[in-house]
Amino acid sequence: MKKPMRVHYDKEGDLLEISIGDPKNCYADEVEPGVFVRKDEKTDEIKSIGILSFKKRSKNFKDINLSLPIKLTINTY
Repeated sequence: MKKPMRVHYDKEGDLLEISIGDPKNCYADEVEPGVFVRKDEKTDEIKSIGILSFKKRSKNFKDINLSLPIKLTINTY
C-alpha cells in the first residue's frame, strides 16, 4: 500500500512538518530540542517529523538522522 507524504511549512509558527500516510492518533517524542517525531499510538509507526524554528535552523542546517519505516521507489523513464 502506498502512503502519501506531505510536507507543510507554517510560516507564522516557523514549523516544518513532514508526514507520512493518513493522520492517526499519535504521541510525540522530542528527539533533540525542537525536533519532534510523532508515532502511531497503536503501531509505533512514525507518522511525522516536526522541526520548530526551521527558518533559523536552516541557516546553519545540520543533518537530522532518523530511521523511517518507509519504502521509497524511484522510477526513471
